[in-house]
Amino acid sequence: MRRQLSRAGAGRCWRPARSGIAASRHRSARRGRATLVFITANLKRKSAMDFERITTLDDPRLDPYVRLTDLELRSRIEPARGRFIAESAEVIGRALDGGMAPLSLLTEEKYLGQLESVLEKLERANPAAPVFVAPPDMLERLTGFNLTRGALAAFKRPPERPVADIVAGAHLIAVLEDIRNHTNVGALFRSAAGLGTDAVLVSPACYDPLYRRAVRVSMGTVFQVPWTRIGDDAHDWARAGVPLLHELGFTTAALALSDDAISIKDPRLKACDKLALVFGTEGDGLAASTISRCDYTVKIPMAHGVDSLNVAASSAVAFWEFTRERC
Repeated sequence: MRRQLSRAGAGRCWRPARSGIAASRHRSARRGRATLVFITANLKRKSAMDFERITTLDDPRLDPYVRLTDLELRSRIEPARGRFIAESAEVIGRALDGGMAPLSLLTEEKYLGQLESVLEKLERANPAAPVFVAPPDMLERLTGFNLTRGALAAFKRPPERPVADIVAGAHLIAVLEDIRNHTNVGALFRSAAGLGTDAVLVSPACYDPLYRRAVRVSMGTVFQVPWTRIGDDAHDWARAGVPLLHELGFTTAALALSDDAISIKDPRLKACDKLALVFGTEGDGLAASTISRCDYTVKIPMAHGVDSLNVAASSAVAFWEFTRERC
């Protein structure tokens, strides 16, 4: 089914050429003058996926998008309800490419022309997923912010997989201990994807990699890098987690400032066939109990009296050090 998009209350719709609008000029033989005709982009949509214009915020299908700026609320209800939110056409597209199951999409009418490829992927993934269209003021009341990145999409959260499945065949993995900053989580995933890290494991207390900001900062690479949680104790994941890594054949290296820390350039690290780099939270770094359980404590050589880097920056340096020969 083809739908012609038009501005509400208007007989014609005009958008810039980059939105897929084709302009054709023809002459009317009867009137003897040129007429400019604007033809909107036609997006293929099955009847089950017609655009639904929002007229009320009481629709329960909009619940996934309510109060998206409330960190405490969203961090609690999204995992509990088995869903997550992706933002922007690029990130939504990567989620769909990564096999994530879409539940619905929410956008403004002016962005529909830019979402053509995303809508086609959405239809293939779930023809029954509704596409909600709403004016900006209503979207802001619903979500709590001004939608400037084109679209939001709700997805079904994939089930967590066992650590052994995630790291099967991996040679370099990252372990995130209690990182409580979504920007850093997202940036670390982006570095892991770009620099060829094979998998990421996150402790029970680490912030959710599928939280909207983390997904956005990662530019959707969270859907490309295999990841899962490790450890069964939110206060001491390493008690069970580090022995599990050893059992799976990994040498563990804690990134931390310590008197006995070795340089990240140390040849003993390069000789490891399977290496797990363990990164700690901002400020406090890794727990002493985690460091004591790891095989090595590792530091990045610094200059100008600087003792450390932000965890997102230090992870990128570490990934490059161990993957540069194959990148």
